[in-house]
Amino acid sequence: MRFSFLVFLLTFISCKNETKNESETSKIETEKVQTISNPTPSNSSLPRLFSNGASLFLSYVTQTDSLSTLYYSEYKDETWQRPIKVSSGNNWFVNWADFPVIAENKGTILINHLQKSAEGTYTYDIKLNIHSFEVTKNKRDFLLHDDGTKSEHGFVSMTPTDSGFFVTWLDGRNTSGGGHNSQDSHNKAGAMTLRSASINFQGEITKSIELDNRVCDCCGTSSAMSNKGPIVAYRDRSKNEIRDISVIRFENGKPLPFQTIGNDNWEIPGCPVNGPSIAALENSVAVGWFTAVGGEGKVQIAFSEDNGENFGNSIRVDTKNATGRVEVEMISEKEAAIIWMEPNGEEEVIKVRKVAVSGEIGDPIIVSKTSAERASGFPQMAKVANKLFFAWTQTDSAKIVRTAQLDIKNL
Repeated sequence: MRFSFLVFLLTFISCKNETKNESETSKIETEKVQTISNPTPSNSSLPRLFSNGASLFLSYVTQTDSLSTLYYSEYKDETWQRPIKVSSGNNWFVNWADFPVIAENKGTILINHLQKSAEGTYTYDIKLNIHSFEVTKNKRDFLLHDDGTKSEHGFVSMTPTDSGFFVTWLDGRNTSGGGHNSQDSHNKAGAMTLRSASINFQGEITKSIELDNRVCDCCGTSSAMSNKGPIVAYRDRSKNEIRDISVIRFENGKPLPFQTIGNDNWEIPGCPVNGPSIAALENSVAVGWFTAVGGEGKVQIAFSEDNGENFGNSIRVDTKNATGRVEVEMISEKEAAIIWMEPNGEEEVIKVRKVAVSGEIGDPIIVSKTSAERASGFPQMAKVANKLFFAWTQTDSAKIVRTAQLDIKNL
């Protein structure tokens, strides 16, 4: 099964404990994080945050029986606004690790969901919705890709550009057309690929190209905009099953050859479902990621001060035995904030800390208790002005999205 190795890995990592003293210290630090009420109802999950630096947006999915509905809300005047319904359907692919993403650019929202294309477990398409706050005509439920294969397409990232949006995704078109089960692309011999495209404000898709013809099957992609153009982070996959983190940067509108960062040399026979996160500010770029090379979960971060052309040595940021699920934000040209999940005594928690290009790291702060189970998903973080905002899925009883904030001065 696709996630069997991940279940083993997380069980192995999560069964280890931290010391009592460290747990007590973290409880004091948690007081720095303030919970914010939000309009998400019970049975909501898969939160995604997006910030343009001044405004904050939250997307999420609700589920009632077989019906899935995608919403988003804007945080304005210190209040989440009334949610806007984007789309709904009974044939969506709803998954803890492959979830809708949202971006905003000059008053235009781009958001996606995943829709089944056949009966196979992993046969689904990426559907987009785009609309402007200033016009009533929108483009709804249109395909990002045009290959027409009944295969897997997902793990989307979006970042604004001068003319619209830059989008990346994992594409399974090369996995179709063989194997013993014609409805399930994960039983095919072909490799998952990484692709990108440009989408203008009218929803027209151009410059759809393949960036890498062999990547890890189900680790999320992440993209950011440097001073020289888009830069993409993803988990690569060699023929020898080394699944380390690579980046591809664009210059003059064209992608350059990928470069692997960190050099973990993590050989793993299955996808760890734990992709990287990338953020950029001016010439500075930060990439955070999870690795379990050597049998211990670690969260690493590496910086570039030349738009991703060169990266420094990786810096370990977790406390011990991390679960991963990383998110990174630049808080200045010399510093980044990074969140991740890891055990804390008998509990699982979301932690955040500040890391500098120099290698100096701040004390870890607990954002919230959570669960290592898949249903808790991937915690989110975004920066607006002098605050960091967080979103995550609480799974104590019925799933529900929670949000919080932290003054950067307290990081």
